Amino acid sequence: MALLTIHDEDRTLTDPQEINQFLEPFGIWYEKWDVEGRVSDDSSNEEILSAYGPEIERLKEKGGFVTADVINVTPETPGLDEMMDKFNKEHTHSEDEVRFTVKGSGVFSIHPEDGPVFGVKVESGDLINVPTGTKHWFELCGDRTIRCIRLFQDQSGWAPHYIEGSTLHEKYLPVCMGPDFIPPAGDIDPVVNV
Repeated sequence: MALLTIHDEDRTLTDPQEINQFLEPFGIWYEKWDVEGRVSDDSSNEEILSAYGPEIERLKEKGGFVTADVINVTPETPGLDEMMDKFNKEHTHSEDEVRFTVKGSGVFSIHPEDGPVFGVKVESGDLINVPTGTKHWFELCGDRTIRCIRLFQDQSGWAPHYIEGSTLHEKYLPVCMGPDFIPPAGDIDPVVNV
């Protein structure tokens, strides 16, 4: 279940309806999809796309998406730190970023033009979009595992457009770390070195 934290207001939302009401003015969709029994941990990417075919087709019509894929990230993913370093700094995209989380968890920290910075922790069953041009960054949670369906309007995928000079991502601790988070020994900056 998603967890939405408005950092500067020290407020947390967990009810899907309340999360939707908060996100809607920013053009962000949040949906909860059924995951029980639809796929297994060893399902192939093709099996996952097939299992969620009706939902994917609905989103393609809704958002003008032309393709979908599945991304699998684990601690063993080659170049994981370099890959995450591309997305854990404040940036935008030239199209909507849409992800449905099949397995694992991560945090989208979002910095809307007309609102507070907030974090949305997504887990298995959560769908979220980050609209075109919306400032945000993404980080994995502690187990550094996530498997997601992604949808694209351009088959070449998203490229991050960094917000020049922004260090806002350094100010906000990811939601999944919480107040009781203790960084692993040797970590100098727990925000960057998750």
